[in-house]
Amino acid sequence: MSGDYFKYESDALGRSFHIYVRLPESYGEGDGEYPVVYVLDGDSLFPILAANQLFLEYDEDLPEVIVLGIAYGSFDPSVNKRGYDFSAPAGDAEEGQGGAPAFHEFLESELMPEVEGRYRDDSSRSILFGQSRGGYMVLYSAFTALDLFWGRIASNPSFDPGRERFFSEPAAAARDDLGLVVTSGSRDFPRLREAALDWFKAWEGAEKAPWDIHPVTIDGGTHAADSPNSYREGMLWLFGRE
Repeated sequence: MSGDYFKYESDALGRSFHIYVRLPESYGEGDGEYPVVYVLDGDSLFPILAANQLFLEYDEDLPEVIVLGIAYGSFDPSVNKRGYDFSAPAGDAEEGQGGAPAFHEFLESELMPEVEGRYRDDSSRSILFGQSRGGYMVLYSAFTALDLFWGRIASNPSFDPGRERFFSEPAAAARDDLGLVVTSGSRDFPRLREAALDWFKAWEGAEKAPWDIHPVTIDGGTHAADSPNSYREGMLWLFGRE
């Protein structure tokens, strides 16, 4: 696999991120464009999902994509701000939460334009993947900036703070090709599993949903170890709609 790396200094957040990139095998063979999968928690998930993408291309004929991991560079809380970045302001937000609007602004106004300038990016089919607290960020994006990502995959997401946001009707989307995948392991933490089942019930088959929705229970799935299964389920469904 070929790839790339760059460090990005965010003006919006006043912090830097380490950006890891896995390029498709065919990237150097022509001038075609590729969807970009933006992977949150890239410190842990990029190595797993970048390799998994290659195997899905081999075994499942999944289209080639650029996999891009957004990493903090450390798991130390003084550096890794996922708890702040992947939570929105809400009445039940705790101290150290509430940074989701600023982080999403970083994605939309800084990182994504940078990526579009560096790589042959099919920006009409960008995908956002997040696990756990990152899954919360995926849902936040889906409800607040509907048209930004063609596809979104929330793996075992958190729903708090501000859970009611994700059960309320979002604004109308300008696009009619949006897809939202939410996965939940049957052995996820009970409070997250219960919230996911409530969300499935509230949204499955909803006629006014602005996205095509694909709720998935991963049988036997646990909270963290099944992110590759969530990625597989989500990517195959998103591209299977075409």
